Amino acid sequence: MRILIDLKGLSWKEAWNITQRTVAYTNHTVLPEALEKWSLELMQKLLPRHVEIIEMIDEELINTIISEYGTADCDLLEKKLKEMRILENVDLPATFADLFVKPKESSVVVPSEELEDSKEEEDESVDEEDESVDVEDESVDEGDESVDEENGPEKKCDEEKKKKVLVEPPPKLVRMANLSVVGGHAVNGVAEIHSEIVKDEVFNSFFKLWPKKFQNKTNGVTPRRWIRFCNPDLSKIITKWIGTEDWVLNTENLAELRKFADNNDLQTQWREAKRSNKLKVVSLIKERTGYSVNPDAMFDIQVKRIHEYKRQLLNIFGIVYRYMKMKEMSASGRKAKFVPRVCMFGGKAFSTYVQAKRIVKFITDVAATINRDPGIGDLLKSSFRYNVSVAELLIPASELSQHISTAGMEASGTSNMKFAMNGCILIGTLDGANVEIREEVGADNFFLFGAKAHEIAGLRKERAEGKFVPDPRFEEVKEFIRSGVFGSFNYDELIGSLEGNEGFGQADYFLVGKDFPSYIECQEKVDEAYRDQKRWTRMSILNTAGSYKFSSDRTIHEYAKDIWNINPVELP
Repeated sequence: MRILIDLKGLSWKEAWNITQRTVAYTNHTVLPEALEKWSLELMQKLLPRHVEIIEMIDEELINTIISEYGTADCDLLEKKLKEMRILENVDLPATFADLFVKPKESSVVVPSEELEDSKEEEDESVDEEDESVDVEDESVDEGDESVDEENGPEKKCDEEKKKKVLVEPPPKLVRMANLSVVGGHAVNGVAEIHSEIVKDEVFNSFFKLWPKKFQNKTNGVTPRRWIRFCNPDLSKIITKWIGTEDWVLNTENLAELRKFADNNDLQTQWREAKRSNKLKVVSLIKERTGYSVNPDAMFDIQVKRIHEYKRQLLNIFGIVYRYMKMKEMSASGRKAKFVPRVCMFGGKAFSTYVQAKRIVKFITDVAATINRDPGIGDLLKSSFRYNVSVAELLIPASELSQHISTAGMEASGTSNMKFAMNGCILIGTLDGANVEIREEVGADNFFLFGAKAHEIAGLRKERAEGKFVPDPRFEEVKEFIRSGVFGSFNYDELIGSLEGNEGFGQADYFLVGKDFPSYIECQEKVDEAYRDQKRWTRMSILNTAGSYKFSSDRTIHEYAKDIWNINPVELP
């Protein structure tokens, strides 16, 4: 807008038309802290002209809202303006200053004769009051000195305290997400469930105002990197059985693998490729950590940014439960009950995110204890390490991948797509792109657990009302951790976040305790399926076959057609 108006000399209307047709907004999160709000004061100092333009856009938006909702219902209008305006905690422009001024009570016209009579009555009562005041004045005069000495300083202190107690006005902010919605011609989420949440919750008022602006564009990843480059063994097998390498550019051809999912020869080759990739990770773990892991154990991986809503805590609590139950059994009982697992975590924690740091600390402490326990041996190992280069080794070797965020909080995720492409089976909630992956690969080839998105608000309310009763197995795990089995570090603050019914940093906002029983029961189904390697391999093949939708080629094509309005250039 600034360039078009100030430098190119266009009118406001022309510049706004070009800007709106040029700009589109892709929302990547429903987390309030990620919907940025910038300091208006700071922007005024650094970008004064930009602020002038934002103020004008905000004023036009106010006009639009008033046109839509009218002024008859002031409460509704005030609510919509508070929710939708670009400027937060900023007074309405002068044009609208009297919009919410409540009318003063109308004065009653009194006849002149009555007015004179009432005036005489007032004069008489004033004279009577004056006499009583004179008497009171004398008594006050006598005590003046004591009043001044005793009450004077106190009154001054009280006044000073009152001044100090004055509450600071809320900061004036620019809501960048609202500006993006207003300034663009399209708004999209990055998975079907996420786009519905954007319409129904995050920007519901804008959706009601401009429903045609909103659409969905499910994320994708490139098969050239996440299959062809990082998993050459699997790539050769896919090409051989499909009969062409065209799947690298046209991933819908991956669906052809479904025809061969029960073929013994394909299954044998598929398992060989997976084991070859696992051996590379075995070498990596030995090199980086010094631990030896069993390549025939299930490789169970969670690669995510460390965040409470992504629930690495649920995963590690599940591992602790598994370890605790193993310790209660004999060596033969453990081998009969549990499938051997190597549990790997990867991800980065934001430098000032204290709870994320606590979770990483806890994961590494649990890993150190389990990995050194001779009684457990190869039945359970755990490690924490990650960067993108490591991901190119981990993902082809993965057999189970955890995408276990609190339902309704993950916009999409893309690692779930990378794992599925490489024949990894997912355990997860109905959140983000998990919903669509499960639809494409088949419900029987996805391990589902946990509360649904539409249930979350009710479950939090239930918790706040003190009605939630934690599962005894969850309480067992907490007590086991507090016993000091994983070292001397104090985990009270970490565990405390899962306790209580309300309050900041408490009350298990991300429902780890609620989903824990469903999660560990689902993990038992994972063990059962893994014991039947023919069944497991079939599930793995069908995950790769069903992953074709999640190519970034499809995503980019949809953006080009529905949002950017551009056609592909045909090369000679």
